[in-house]
Amino acid sequence: MNAQTAASAPAISGRQPRAIQNALRILTEVARAGEGVTARDITDTLAIPPATVYRVLTLLVDDGFVLRRPDRPGCFALGHKVAALANTAIRPTVCTAARDLLTELRNEIRFGVRLYSYTDTVVRLIAPDPEYPCRSDENYLNQHLHASAVGKLILAEKDRLDSTFQRGGPQPLTVRTVHVRSELRRHLDLVRDQGYATQVGELRNDSACVSVPIRSAAGTLVAGLVISGHINHFHLMFHHIDALRNQAAHLSLLLS
Repeated sequence: MNAQTAASAPAISGRQPRAIQNALRILTEVARAGEGVTARDITDTLAIPPATVYRVLTLLVDDGFVLRRPDRPGCFALGHKVAALANTAIRPTVCTAARDLLTELRNEIRFGVRLYSYTDTVVRLIAPDPEYPCRSDENYLNQHLHASAVGKLILAEKDRLDSTFQRGGPQPLTVRTVHVRSELRRHLDLVRDQGYATQVGELRNDSACVSVPIRSAAGTLVAGLVISGHINHFHLMFHHIDALRNQAAHLSLLLS
């Protein structure tokens, strides 16, 4: 920080450290409670005034760190931002055998091939394609899971979408983006039934991709195998779905 920036930065008042401490204590208590805790419970446990607890919870909900449980009125649980923070520090590694399978697939097709891992609602790129770099970084994908094939795979696993999106819900990135919740739910049900997800001009106007799930032996979604290219070549991608599924079955043994 230079002298000019430091001079223009707002000074920290005497009350702000206490406010930050309260927010961290409340967030920790929400995490400790697990499936849900009320503001009254937090007040009783932490001896923080009710007005302060409600004000902090409202801010944490607005920012995505805490969510209101739709199935348990008055209860709060951790939001998607906390999962994103936790997963930022841990990046899964891809073994040599898995990388060899990806190289084999890249040699067979003329599209970008990438491998993503999942944790809750967080998507992580763990094997980029050196020849076809991804145009959307992880942060952008995680903010718009509904508009990408790899994001749709994990959304299709969820019975409820209420806790997944930030304020305002899923956003239309292009005219093709499925963003109305009822339509998105039907689209995700189709993804679950057909066993793969597509994105055709929904994330970017000129892009398209197909993603197939990679599951553990117990059936848990652990990763997504993706091919991507220009939207004009989307019809050609369907010819490779069987090859994707075949490689996904092999990768399952190496990743789970």
